[in-house]
Amino acid sequence: MEGTPVTVESVREVGPDTVALDLETPEGFDALPGQFVLLRAKPADDVISRHYTLSSPSVGETFELTVGVDPDGDLSPWLADLEGGETVHVEGPFGRVTYEGETDVVAVAGGPGIGPSVAIAEAAHEAGHDAVVIYRADEPAHTDRLEALEDAGATVRFVDGDADAELADAIATHRGAGQLYAFGFDGFVTFVAETIENTGGDPDEALIENFG
Repeated sequence: MEGTPVTVESVREVGPDTVALDLETPEGFDALPGQFVLLRAKPADDVISRHYTLSSPSVGETFELTVGVDPDGDLSPWLADLEGGETVHVEGPFGRVTYEGETDVVAVAGGPGIGPSVAIAEAAHEAGHDAVVIYRADEPAHTDRLEALEDAGATVRFVDGDADAELADAIATHRGAGQLYAFGFDGFVTFVAETIENTGGDPDEALIENFG
């Protein structure tokens, strides 16, 4: 199997149908918030690979990936059932959407995009900057970390999954408060970019990661 073998240190539930994997950090692995890895595993007969974005604000002895669990999926249910001690393979990090601790941030998350969004907000807070998280989801994940960010002075806005007007209002209200990041599937990030443009901003200045 290609990639670097790493140990799964722990798996924990962080929301409805959502788990966080803590993986052993391989030698020489230095990732920034916003970057992603290619994870390979062999749940059955075939090797399956998926991209997952880091959801830890920094990399130490371990790093974290947040996985949305599709009950009919071929990899995520297997990952969710791991108990720690198993081996998966990773390649990376990849991606040019990164946060290096230099600015205030506005992180706009759709569904599984909350992983990198909360990581970037935490990294900004740790660097002494302000952070806004706008999170669209019917069943939120990482609520404990978001509550901790709020307690520390960050702004967190939850938006229901079908509330387009509320999402647009939140983006319009906060888009000038820092470097804007957006993470989510195609329809979501397209909506974010269109809202930025429709409210007088430049979507090309946003850092957007499209999950496909």
